Amino acid sequence: MFLTPLPLTPDHDIPGPLLTELTALYASHREFQALSGDFPDPDDIRPEQVAAVLADELANPGIDVLLARSEGRLVGVVITLARHPDPDDPDPWIGLLMVDAGAQGKGYGRLIVEQVEERFRSGGRDAVRLAVLDANPRGLAFWKALGYVVVGHRPDLQLGRPCAVLRKPLRTRLRRAARVAVLDPDGAVFLFRYHNVEDGFHWALPGGGLEEGETPEEGALRELREETGWADLALGPLLCTWEHYFTRADVRVHQHDRIYVARGPRREPFGAHIPASHAADGILDGRWWTRDELRTPAESVWPPELARLLDESGTED
Repeated sequence: MFLTPLPLTPDHDIPGPLLTELTALYASHREFQALSGDFPDPDDIRPEQVAAVLADELANPGIDVLLARSEGRLVGVVITLARHPDPDDPDPWIGLLMVDAGAQGKGYGRLIVEQVEERFRSGGRDAVRLAVLDANPRGLAFWKALGYVVVGHRPDLQLGRPCAVLRKPLRTRLRRAARVAVLDPDGAVFLFRYHNVEDGFHWALPGGGLEEGETPEEGALRELREETGWADLALGPLLCTWEHYFTRADVRVHQHDRIYVARGPRREPFGAHIPASHAADGILDGRWWTRDELRTPAESVWPPELARLLDESGTED
C-alpha cells in the first residue's frame, strides 16, 4: 500500500470515478460525519459536497490530500499540512485520517500513519501534530496507541469545538534495557512510581538502559543495586522480553526490555545514594504489590499484564 497525491483534471476537478469512491468512503463514517459537522446531512453525503470540502482544503498552501489503495481499492484518505496556520507552531499536522469503514481492522490506519510520518521525517521534520475532538474518545485512543501524546487543548479553527492536541516526535532512539521482577516470599513484586509529561503516572520494575559492553544480566543487577541498594540477589529465569515506545526529552525511544525474576526478602530500598539516584531517574516512590493489586491497577504498570506474566511463569507461592 502506497500513498499517492489526489489526482486532478486539467480543470482542477476530481475525476468522476474517483469522486464516487471518495464519496462512498466519506459516507461509510456516518458517526464521525455527524460528530464533525462537515456535511449538512451525514446520512446523505453527496459527491459535490465531498468535492467542495476537498477543494477548500487544497486552496490552502502546504496542504496535501493523499490516497491509500490496497489491491486497487481505495481504503483511506489522509490530509496533511506542512505548517499550521499558527505561526508559533513549528510542526506539520495531520488534518484528517479516514479509513473506509469496510476495511477497518486490517491495519490500514497504522500503515497510512507510518507512511505519513516517514514523509515528514524524510523532509527533515522533527515531529508531527494533530487534533482530536474531545467528543471522539475512540479517535483519541487510536492516536495514543500509535505513540501520540496529548500536549494541550484548544478549540478547532473551523467551528470552535474543544479538541485535544497531540504530538509525536519523529526522531527515534533504540535503547536496550533490562529489569528485575523482585518477588518477596509471598509472591508480591516491587515497583517504582514515575511521572512525566509524555507518559503520565506509571509504575515500573527496577532496571534501566544497558551500558556499553554490558550484558542484560549484568545491567539488570547493576540497575537493581543502584535503584534499591539490594546487592545480594541472584537472577532467576527470564520472565519475558518487551518492546515498547515512550518519549523522553522530546525524543521517541524504542526500548527493548529483558525482564528477569529474582527472589528476596520483603524490605525497602536502602543506602546513602538512593535519594540522589531516585531524583536523577525521576522515581517518585516505590512499594510492594500483591498479585491481586497488579490485576486491577489504578495507574499504568509496565510491562502491561505483569500479573498474568508472573502467574504463567509459576512464580506465585
